[in-house]
Amino acid sequence: MGHGKLKKFAENETFSCLLQPSAEDVLSQGYDNLTDHPVKGRWVEKMFGAHEGDIVLELGCGKGEYTLELARRNPDKNYIGVDIKGARLWRGAKTATEEGLPNVAFLRTRIEFIGAFFGPDEVSEIWLTFSDPQLKASANKRLSSPIFLERYRRFLKHGGLIHLKTDSRFLFEYTHAVASVNGLPILAETTDLYGPGTKDVRQQAAPIDKLPAEVREVQTFYEKMFLDMGLPITYLEFCPDHDGPYVDPRDPEDFDSALWRTMEGPRRSFSHK
Repeated sequence: MGHGKLKKFAENETFSCLLQPSAEDVLSQGYDNLTDHPVKGRWVEKMFGAHEGDIVLELGCGKGEYTLELARRNPDKNYIGVDIKGARLWRGAKTATEEGLPNVAFLRTRIEFIGAFFGPDEVSEIWLTFSDPQLKASANKRLSSPIFLERYRRFLKHGGLIHLKTDSRFLFEYTHAVASVNGLPILAETTDLYGPGTKDVRQQAAPIDKLPAEVREVQTFYEKMFLDMGLPITYLEFCPDHDGPYVDPRDPEDFDSALWRTMEGPRRSFSHK
């Protein structure tokens, strides 16, 4: 491990806005029976200094630039960026500390463990920004899969929202299919968020031009890079409220994984270098 990473990891220990729980503690009773962290259900009290406001998560936040900018724009809400990479979270936590942002926190953990950190009705929105589409892996590893939606609904408020921004048409189409086969309300969708008129190939669930400005104006590092390359950015907003178990799309008419995998192109490997 390089000296630079060691220095960042040491500084991470000094940031009050960064929570770094022990994986061993979370897994002390096994993977199927995660041990709740003391912060569960108490984020406003323990991490936000009693700063009241809806809690919004960004899962796979990287360096936290999206989390930070949303927090700057919406001081009435509390934002939490979640990632497993400590060296990346260092940048977000350091910026939040330097700017004295009271409504920003970061959580270093695996997203599979997310249920150990948030209680019922504690979270209002989730952002999935340029998540790995897991093209060759099991669908269960995708952050918009039924197994993850089940984890999210245990702590999302009724009527809570999930936002997906991605350069991966494969992940967009998969997530759209998951929402459709489960009857989840799709509030907005487009296959080209910044394109002329932002017209989708489908009937719009809601006028894209009525979305909050932050949907377009707040951009991650990768998003800016893809836009510079002329690549389209997709956006999907849906509500995961659902009775009963979620199901995965199985019928090729719902989601033709082979088709969308072949149309994905090489940009994913480039984006994750």
